[in-house]
Amino acid sequence: MTKKSQQSSAVQRLYNTYPFPPEPLLDEPPPGYNWRWNWLAAYNFCTGRKPDRETIRILDAGCGTGVGTEYLILLNPQAEIVGIDLSEKALEIAQKRCQQSGVVANHKAPISFHHLNLEEAHQLSGEFDLINCVGVLHHLPDPIAGIKALAKKLAPGGIFHIFVYAELGRWEIQLMQKAISLLQGEQKGDYKDGVFVGRELFKYLPENNRIVKREKERWSLENHRDESFADMYVHPQETDYNIDTLFELIEASELEFIGFSNPQYWQLERLIGQSEELIKRGENLSDRQRYRLIELLDPENITHYEFFLGKPPIIKSDWSKDETLLSAIPELHPCIFGWPSQSLLNYDYQPVSLSDIEYGFIQACNGELTVKEILDSVALELDGVRSLQQQQLIILSPGEIGVLK
Repeated sequence: MTKKSQQSSAVQRLYNTYPFPPEPLLDEPPPGYNWRWNWLAAYNFCTGRKPDRETIRILDAGCGTGVGTEYLILLNPQAEIVGIDLSEKALEIAQKRCQQSGVVANHKAPISFHHLNLEEAHQLSGEFDLINCVGVLHHLPDPIAGIKALAKKLAPGGIFHIFVYAELGRWEIQLMQKAISLLQGEQKGDYKDGVFVGRELFKYLPENNRIVKREKERWSLENHRDESFADMYVHPQETDYNIDTLFELIEASELEFIGFSNPQYWQLERLIGQSEELIKRGENLSDRQRYRLIELLDPENITHYEFFLGKPPIIKSDWSKDETLLSAIPELHPCIFGWPSQSLLNYDYQPVSLSDIEYGFIQACNGELTVKEILDSVALELDGVRSLQQQQLIILSPGEIGVLK
């Protein structure tokens, strides 16, 4: 058995011992939404417009126990959903989860699960418009081989949602992983023993210990479950990234980097915005250099990278020209909580307060009327419409006049 095969087998044993994620199975659909798993919302985030179709194919690459898959099924009723994973036990739970909650029975397109490693994605038929890969690439023996295999299955114009670990915000986790491994000795690979050793360490280390403090302030709520504790502290294979190594991974995919799904973190102004001189110097940096600067200045809050890639042609809409915007057809963003109300939560569950005019405009966004037709009866300025679109409170479909960027 090759070293890579041994590593894959070790990961498979971990997730057969501790299927992950360990969220309980429900007798009803999961609550709320994750906009990254909603095709309309994710495509709008990446391109600034509503996609032309909803009858697409979605691959959940490394679906685990199906927590994300269940949302993909629920939030994309017309999409074919395919889930793959290397753990038989996790796949068994994923299928049970989606059946028990009722999302499968209410779905309008095929759903299937396959026992496959990511590197074996070529065995799947056809291409996919959306590939979701959350928390998986960093556990592969060769992440570059994994991202290349998935990139080949992405359809032209498709988008690829990825989540991988960041090294700076996981420094204490890395230390604990190494400590547990040392204390396990020849028992390394016995994941239940690893959980026992880790629990004992956290129990007896001083309260002011840096590793203990970080666990209590950041991870303890989820790590009370052994499955989560094992995934974090006794995982046999993990690659943590920084901006430089992350973009090496992205470049290997030969896909286009569209952007991080948490753009607010990557704003230099939030850290040093009070210094005109430093902001001016920051403007001379490349995007990648600016990303690196931000993670160096704010390391505790960068525990992972979540971002989108795309396979060209990725067509982005430009709403800066008045005639283009006036001919567009607006509708309510699909991931809004609390509508109809002037006080609601946006796609990222952040509070938003709408003015009377903004509320009136969104009320008229039925997916049939153009912006111009709505503005005939609602006195909102065009820049106000642009603001609603930029906040992703509405999504736009190009009208007869469409300008592509």
